[in-house]
Amino acid sequence: MPKRPRILVCNDDGIDAPGIAALVKEMRRLGEVTVVAPHQQQSAVGHAITMNSPLRVRKYYKHGRFFGHAVSGTPADCVKIAVRAILKRRPDLVVSGVNHGSNTAISIIYSGTVSAATEGTILGIPSIAVSLTTYAPADFSVAAQFARRIASTVLRRGLPEGTLLNVNVPPLPARRIKGSRITRQGKAIWNDTFDARRDPANKEYYWLTGGLQNVDRDLVYDEAAVRAGYISVSPIQYDLTDLAMMEVMKRWPGLGRQTRVKRRPGAPTRRAKRYPRA
Repeated sequence: MPKRPRILVCNDDGIDAPGIAALVKEMRRLGEVTVVAPHQQQSAVGHAITMNSPLRVRKYYKHGRFFGHAVSGTPADCVKIAVRAILKRRPDLVVSGVNHGSNTAISIIYSGTVSAATEGTILGIPSIAVSLTTYAPADFSVAAQFARRIASTVLRRGLPEGTLLNVNVPPLPARRIKGSRITRQGKAIWNDTFDARRDPANKEYYWLTGGLQNVDRDLVYDEAAVRAGYISVSPIQYDLTDLAMMEVMKRWPGLGRQTRVKRRPGAPTRRAKRYPRA
């Protein structure tokens, strides 16, 4: 009898979030699930990792039953410590979510949910990030069920090295979702504003607010597809190199080819150090 796949589940909303509970329920239909997630809310921390303070890991119980490991760090910390220290065997898949809120367009950069999946990808494990695109009270079951379907496909087919899937599900009943679309990261950006307020001691503080602007209308982009009622599935990479710009820069003076540095008249000539071969 073939072994069931090993699935690592993480999130950024915290181990007690309803989204991760819905995801775990569906992932258990596919394989052996281990939960390693932040012990509290870690949204918008990006790919931060903990270096200057210890990580605490404790067992987390739900309704009197062991649910997973709660970590005092970021989502990226959770995946890293799960693979390197907690798990006895390397997982076959990392699934992060279901996030309570959208992770499209520029939000991908800030997202702890996407960063957990990115860390899995860096470690060479096929990884998926799943988000429900609302901040209102929501039913996560539809997003979790789609996560199970796409996870099943990834387990069979795999993913290219360095690529992960970013899934965004509209907050609609299953009957109203038009289908799924393969999309690319949108170009919409946040119009950040800071609301100045006063605390009870009459000291000023600021609260970050704002909303997406220049939202793409072409359904090839993630945010546009979700707004039109489709599930968006974007293959993304952590390699940030602009390959097209590299070609342009090759024509820049002094950059496109190896250049000789002219020696000042009278300057001493320095010989390169020679090192023994290993």
